[in-house]
Amino acid sequence: MRPNHWAELIPELTAEETARVEYGLAAALARIEPELQPTHSWQQDLDLADWKAVRSWKIEDLRRATLALHAWSGCQGSARLLRKLGALPLSWTRDDLVWALRKASEAPAETQAMAHLEIPAAIAARLDRELLTGLGPVLQALVDYVHEDYFVSADSRRWVSGMVGQALDMLNGSRVPGSVLHTGDTFGPRVRDELADMLTGSGVGGLLLHCATLDKPSPTAKWLKTTGQLVAAAPTGRAVAVAILELFAGHHHSLHDDTDRLLRGLMWTVAGETDDRTTELLAAVLRAAGSAPERAKGYPHAPRTAIATVTALSARPGELPIATFARMTLAVKNKALLSRLHEALAQAGALRGWSLGEAMELVVNDHGLDPEGSLRTTIGAYQAEVTVSADRARLTFERDGKPLKSAPAAIKDDTAALRALVKEIDKTLAQERQRVESVLSEERQWSYQDWVTRYLEHPITARLGRELLWVSLSDNTTGLPVRHGDGWALAPLEGPPVVVERVRLWHPALAHMDEVRAWRDHVVDHELRQPIKQIFREIYLLTPAEEQTRVYSNRFAGHILRYRQANALMRVRGWQSGYLGTWDGGFNGEARKEFGGGQWRASFYHDLVENADQSDYEARYCSTDQVRFERRDGAVWAPSTVGNVPPLIFTEAMRDVDLFVGVTSIAGDPQWTDRGENRFHDYWHQAGFGDLLPSAEVRRDALARLLPRTKIADRVSMTAKFVVVRGSLRTYKIHLGSGNILMEPNDAYLCIVAARDKGSKVHLPFAEDPMLSLILSKAFLLADDQKITDTTILQQLR
Repeated sequence: MRPNHWAELIPELTAEETARVEYGLAAALARIEPELQPTHSWQQDLDLADWKAVRSWKIEDLRRATLALHAWSGCQGSARLLRKLGALPLSWTRDDLVWALRKASEAPAETQAMAHLEIPAAIAARLDRELLTGLGPVLQALVDYVHEDYFVSADSRRWVSGMVGQALDMLNGSRVPGSVLHTGDTFGPRVRDELADMLTGSGVGGLLLHCATLDKPSPTAKWLKTTGQLVAAAPTGRAVAVAILELFAGHHHSLHDDTDRLLRGLMWTVAGETDDRTTELLAAVLRAAGSAPERAKGYPHAPRTAIATVTALSARPGELPIATFARMTLAVKNKALLSRLHEALAQAGALRGWSLGEAMELVVNDHGLDPEGSLRTTIGAYQAEVTVSADRARLTFERDGKPLKSAPAAIKDDTAALRALVKEIDKTLAQERQRVESVLSEERQWSYQDWVTRYLEHPITARLGRELLWVSLSDNTTGLPVRHGDGWALAPLEGPPVVVERVRLWHPALAHMDEVRAWRDHVVDHELRQPIKQIFREIYLLTPAEEQTRVYSNRFAGHILRYRQANALMRVRGWQSGYLGTWDGGFNGEARKEFGGGQWRASFYHDLVENADQSDYEARYCSTDQVRFERRDGAVWAPSTVGNVPPLIFTEAMRDVDLFVGVTSIAGDPQWTDRGENRFHDYWHQAGFGDLLPSAEVRRDALARLLPRTKIADRVSMTAKFVVVRGSLRTYKIHLGSGNILMEPNDAYLCIVAARDKGSKVHLPFAEDPMLSLILSKAFLLADDQKITDTTILQQLR
């Protein structure tokens, strides 16, 4: 087929239509010409020098620049440049396509076979069915041409036939362009399959195409006006937008960037409605968009949609937006989205007169439970009950008042909703435990009524609040919450309960050491177990060395950590950090976390340790460095000396860093000496048997109280750094920091690897220190060493 054959099928444009298309093309070309990379031949692909700058232009400017280059003879052969521009989701019209086809047909034959066919194909793929009516013959002829002409490259043939093929498919039945809801992810095909009937509605394709053009988080007035016109022209347009968003709310896979952009436009299409149902839909969209896939937990499924939906929800009334923001701040790891959530939460709370911390505690989901944290329901002849403790939620069953061991087979299918409820409660419990612990770095106060409502009678938070220590601000009485008449009071160590007016959470850093010791004795004597480590919490005071360094602390510098575990633990504890690696900028890391209700920020510096094997590029180890602090100053962070950091901020930040070192240091690996990695041996020996960190000091304090109550009390003693165990075969020293073991009389090293889930059976006052349980387990084993049967241990003992 000769080129002029398909050209004969192109409709004619009037002079007015041509002028409308060509308006502004000269100015657009003049603007884009300086950005073009110089070329030596028209056969060489042109490109843009600064694509990022050009990409930021307004949609209309990009459209004009694309058409200008399409018509410019100096751009012959620039398939790569035109394809890059043509792939953008621009607002094309039918006249644009007809004009572009005409310009392509007027170009030399060899150019038609190359760059000039790219733009008409791209425009055709993005037009609605109605706009393509009557153009089927020319589009089909164009596809035939690229398959028959010798000069058309295989690459151009695939591009043009693919793009134009989508337009022909739409003309033959589908009203949604192939460039919308495409096969670039699993979501597009799912929508086409499940909403096939709805997508055939008049005007639907045009609305979806328009939604896919929204580049900015918030739409302009012009974009919204066009949206309104398209919705009015599409009787089922809004219903389609709602249906797609509802389908997305249950989608758990990553999306193509085009789909993310489309969803953002759809979200703004429905956000104009102010009813509660739309608010619930937007909240569900935000949760789905902001969640992260298992393989990339720091990156949201749909970041563009998530950030835009935060903006849309911020302007809506009610508590649901704030509740959604608050819960997501505890789960989201992405820095950009987390920053938007914090900003939106603070603004929404401020409009209601709430601080950020108050907003977080006012929106805790109660999951329909009663104040005692339970929910009973009848299923057939059985009674099911969901109960909540400080640890987790449980689902139990009874029949005629008799408890059952598991769900009866007869009603198992009817308990799916209850099992799902238990999982959701466990998530809320974990979030609340993290939130309540973060309050320890704040100097928050509560009135009696707020204290009772939010921490003692809330179905979820009460499981934590009732087990924590509180201080009455009127008389400094410290106590645990107890029922008192029709209300609540504080039970001190001695004397009757004390009625309070205002309270704060107790922190050992603000208490006298005699009081700390007394409460620790009380916890052990009464076998209490706190949901978070409060009474046995570590305290970190400023040292003379830190006063000298002034702007940083080197207290935890110089340790070697197992990097994967360290990075994972940082994220669990709410520190934001990039990943180290052997790439430019990947050798130095900085983990950051906000404290004190967002008024302070700590930074923990750490560096990649290169592997001895230069061909091994995995980030296996990192070395620790400084800890620095900053204070919020309006919209920026101002560096602070460590001496000006409030005691609660300082101690809570340093506690986290101590945790990173204590848990992930190679000093705690009992098998390290067998690995042959001698370059870290000096550090391993020094840290594995050296002076104790504050976390290990608290462990020593707990063991000093626990060991005298055990059956091996007469075989153990304590030194400054070790638990000394007298066995029948040897005497052993277990280091209180690393759990490593030395055997007397010559301090020979004993390697014992703990069995999985084999902890001690001693009642522990807190659950946050696995090393405490490990040391107890080793002490019990070695005190009865004549019963050891493990050959690897026996060989070392002999």
